[in-house]
Amino acid sequence: MSDGDVAIDSAKDDNSDATSGGVNTGRRYFLIQATSAVAAVGAVGAAWPFVKYWTPSAKARAAGAPVKIDFSKLVPGEMLSPIVAWRGKPIFVVSRDKQTIESLKSDTAELADPDSLNPEQQPEYAVNAWRSAKPEVGVYLGICTHLGCSPKYVTTDNFEASGQGGFFCPCHGSKFDLAGRVVKGVPAPDNLEVPPYRFESDTVLVIGEEGAA
Repeated sequence: MSDGDVAIDSAKDDNSDATSGGVNTGRRYFLIQATSAVAAVGAVGAAWPFVKYWTPSAKARAAGAPVKIDFSKLVPGEMLSPIVAWRGKPIFVVSRDKQTIESLKSDTAELADPDSLNPEQQPEYAVNAWRSAKPEVGVYLGICTHLGCSPKYVTTDNFEASGQGGFFCPCHGSKFDLAGRVVKGVPAPDNLEVPPYRFESDTVLVIGEEGAA
């Protein structure tokens, strides 16, 4: 056997040892890369259900989206009809005349919270006698603060002493004035809630967006 043949056989033996008894670095790197790729795909697949769960559906987004209300046909002394809903709750929009506006400032003896001291019930711009951004337009959630019934709009005689109208809850007899303020001694603990809103124009409201005007 020549020296060349010996060298070739020696190289073959070295490669055989690296494959069988030693470490085949090329094969090892291939396996590591393949395993990492499979693990990454699995991680993405596992994460997708959680991402999908936390992403709100179109229906959920629409439920909390702002709502525009055109009250151009509303006249003083009336409540807008049909009633518009925002986040599944009825929105009461009432138009008040000058006499009503003045009475809201003076007829407060029967009210439990005439000064709207509970900050959770209205935005800051609605902390006033009429609980609204503009005295002539009242905007309230039509949900009684007792057990969640929807009060009825009463044009007159909701208050015996003054004959003032307001809101009357038929479920348990709670009464509210035309600013949504609750009277004393009834089951409802708080004034009607004022939702966030702004005026897009003199006759269009946007419910769900903060801002007085």
